[in-house]
Amino acid sequence: MAESQAIVRLIEALSHLPGVGPKSARRMTYFLLERDREGARDISVAITEAIEKVGHCQQCNNLTEYDHCEICSSKSRDNKKLCIVETPAELQSIEQAGIFRGLYFVLMGHLSPLDGIGPEELGIDKLEVLLDTGEVTEVVLATNLTVEGEATAHYINELVRKKGILATRIAHGVPVGGELEYIDRSTLTEAFTGRRQM
Repeated sequence: MAESQAIVRLIEALSHLPGVGPKSARRMTYFLLERDREGARDISVAITEAIEKVGHCQQCNNLTEYDHCEICSSKSRDNKKLCIVETPAELQSIEQAGIFRGLYFVLMGHLSPLDGIGPEELGIDKLEVLLDTGEVTEVVLATNLTVEGEATAHYINELVRKKGILATRIAHGVPVGGELEYIDRSTLTEAFTGRRQM
């Protein structure tokens, strides 16, 4: 028996999630339809609400429902230190570890010329405006330790150095090829504590 078009569309939609292949998407689809229709409705409402309400912080580019996110709006943050990360999930990992009290800038990716992702797509012009305020004295480059992350860190380091601002790079403990989102708290703490000048 063939699956209905509505079921096929849901399976395909769930397959867009990272780490979810067709088999997992099919299993999720049938679970929601057979056992948890109320949960499915909650997911549908939450996704719709997030799509309609969540945008980018005007200062740091993080995801938020407001013009400025909670971190950028906070008076208790050290606005002399700016940590640059690739994704909002990585920002959250650093925040949960409680190891950084400065501000952030979220690139929403990394340089990847083959994929057509250059400085413009990462909002580097927005980052430059932030650096030109004269408040930032140190930029912590916390891009992933992948080839693309390293290339992105190098590009931003050159930009930061031309502005006379200290650039440091997270160091020890983070494995090459590792993504910050999946690094444990103590390893992340060690990486920030041992950061080095670029």
